[in-house]
Amino acid sequence: MRNNNYNKKLQPLTRQLRTHGTKAEACLWKYVLRAGSMNGHSFKRQRSISGYIADFFCADLKLIIEVDGITHLDDEAIQKDMKRDADLKTLGYTVLRFTNQEVLEKIGWVGNTIEQWIEEHK
Repeated sequence: MRNNNYNKKLQPLTRQLRTHGTKAEACLWKYVLRAGSMNGHSFKRQRSISGYIADFFCADLKLIIEVDGITHLDDEAIQKDMKRDADLKTLGYTVLRFTNQEVLEKIGWVGNTIEQWIEEHK
């Protein structure tokens, strides 16, 4: 069984984040990623990977999907996200990022973008 760099120490926080997710995360889960509806691939919500928590994660594809709110817009947060993405890439993962606004206003486009990435990386 692969553990995909699972960090059990973050389990209480991942549970809390699943329970108190954002509206954009709930919409992406409900309308796009839930129940293997993404080309048959299964995603998990709020999954710990190394020292980070991914909003959504598909182990088969080593794909992480992040939904960023306004807290990700300042320079410091952007730098942290860039370091995080680089660290995860080093571990073999790909990170796709979408804003809350993109998910809430263009859910079809977000879904199509994810599907296109999956098709290109099978």
